[in-house]
Amino acid sequence: MKRDELNRGAGTVMVVDDEAMVVGAIQGFLELETDHRVLPFTSPRAALERLREEAVHTIVADLMMPELDGVEFLTRARQVRPEATRILLTGYADKENAIRAINEAGLFQYIEKPWDNDALGFAIRNGVERSLLFRALSDRMGELEAAHEELAGFRERWIHAFL
Repeated sequence: MKRDELNRGAGTVMVVDDEAMVVGAIQGFLELETDHRVLPFTSPRAALERLREEAVHTIVADLMMPELDGVEFLTRARQVRPEATRILLTGYADKENAIRAINEAGLFQYIEKPWDNDALGFAIRNGVERSLLFRALSDRMGELEAAHEELAGFRERWIHAFL
C-alpha cells in the first residue's frame, strides 16, 4: 500500500439497505462530500457475492432487511472480508440487537436512523482509515515475516559454513 493512499483516505464503501431511497441518499451524500467509491446494494445476498470478488474498506448495512438481517449479513461479510470495517444502520435501536451486532459481526459503529450526515460521514471516514491502516500493518507484518525467514536461512548457512 502506498503512503499517499493512506493519507488521501479515499476508499471503497459498500452500502446495503433494502430501501433504494436510503441507499441512494447515502450514496449521493458520499459522492458529493467524499472521494470514496460507493458500491450500492438493495440485496444483501448480491452484496455478499460482490464482496467475494472485490475488497471494500467499509460496509454500511441496515439492520432490518428481508433476505438477511444486518447482523447476519455483517457476520458473513466479516468471514469474507475481515479487514472491512462494519457499520450497522438501524431505525430499530435496542440494546439486544446492539450487543448481538457487536459480538457476532465485530461491529465498529452502530448508527440510528434518521442519521446525521456529519456523524455518518465521520464514522465512514474513520472506518476507511481503520481498514487502510489494518492493510498497511498486515503488509508490513508480511514483509517482516519474509525478512525473518531470510535471516533464519542466512543464519543456518552461516553456521554450516563455519562449524
